[in-house]
Amino acid sequence: MTDLRTRLRAVPTLTGTPPAFDPARTPQTPHPLFVEWLLAAVDQQIPEPCAATLSTVRADGRPNARVLILKDVTDDGWQFASSATSPKGEELAGTPYAALTFYWIPLGRQVRVSGTVEAADPEDSARDFMSRPVPARAETLAGRQSDVLDDPAEVEAAVAEQVERLNAEPGVVAANWTLYTLRADEVEFWQADPDRRHLRLRYRLSDPTLPWTKERLWP
Repeated sequence: MTDLRTRLRAVPTLTGTPPAFDPARTPQTPHPLFVEWLLAAVDQQIPEPCAATLSTVRADGRPNARVLILKDVTDDGWQFASSATSPKGEELAGTPYAALTFYWIPLGRQVRVSGTVEAADPEDSARDFMSRPVPARAETLAGRQSDVLDDPAEVEAAVAEQVERLNAEPGVVAANWTLYTLRADEVEFWQADPDRRHLRLRYRLSDPTLPWTKERLWP
């Protein structure tokens, strides 16, 4: 373990090159600033800039996290999708609070978003499902995400069966596919500094009828 610790200590950190950022010249709500940072990552061709870690709460109170893809950002919130019968879907049904974490290493930027999660109506969820490529729809229709897998050949057979089904019924939609919106009440923008004097700007919403509170944080 000592050798591992030494090796890990030697790994360079905070290697990104942050763009100019003045927290004093930021919008009154976090949504447009997030979109600005996201598009900066897209324009810089950062790999998979829409990838985010979604953190939820299990029934036993333990946290759970996984990486997924951001679908959209609107004034309502941050959108992602999953099967309602997946572990994340069941966890959200039990505890409708979650957090999204974005980290764009080459830009030295991180954004943390937390709040309540709401499921979209079936029509919006269906439209999202239909926008997915055929292999992704087929895998979802197979409907066994996170089940124990005894034989990898079962996956191939189940997905192949659903591809045939989609060829015959191209409009079929997975009944449990759900588009979710995370309605944030706290968003933090973090920009790295090699001397650890990181820039941190937090937005808080204590009451949906009131304006956002914007405040700088110590590194």
